[in-house]
Amino acid sequence: MTITLEGHFADRDTWSMQNCPVARTLAALGPPSAVLVLSEAYFGTNRFGDFVKNLEMTESAVTARLHHLVKAGLLVREPYQEPGQRTRYEYHLTKMGRDLAPTLVSLMEWGETYLPGEEGRQVALRHAGCDEAVTAQVRCAAGHDVAVDEIVMGSPADPPGGGSA
Repeated sequence: MTITLEGHFADRDTWSMQNCPVARTLAALGPPSAVLVLSEAYFGTNRFGDFVKNLEMTESAVTARLHHLVKAGLLVREPYQEPGQRTRYEYHLTKMGRDLAPTLVSLMEWGETYLPGEEGRQVALRHAGCDEAVTAQVRCAAGHDVAVDEIVMGSPADPPGGGSA
């Protein structure tokens, strides 16, 4: 099962993974621990001390990951001040960060299926509206489920089917 390459992508010798969308996404996400920080933001954590406590990471590691995620545009840093205290910062998901949710759901689902903990599956995602399981799926714009060997990768400028305009 492979993705079909067409257009200029069909000749693997003529293009590089240097500008690949997957490579760009991984660069934006940073090291695996940054993805854990991002996941924690999805769970509602937004204050520095809570990230440190919940993730059991060092302050310097959390600082570096938060800085990276803000610079990448996935989180935004917003000031807050408790009465009588100095100004501190909260971190909130941006639209760019929120739009990454299907990818994180996919990672959770894949991890639970292929890398369960010692005691088996530990996470079940459910839709709050109907209590049914939440799954990540690949679908075309017409709503069809799409298997990997049914995917064709081409350039947006190339017409479907690999022909030339």
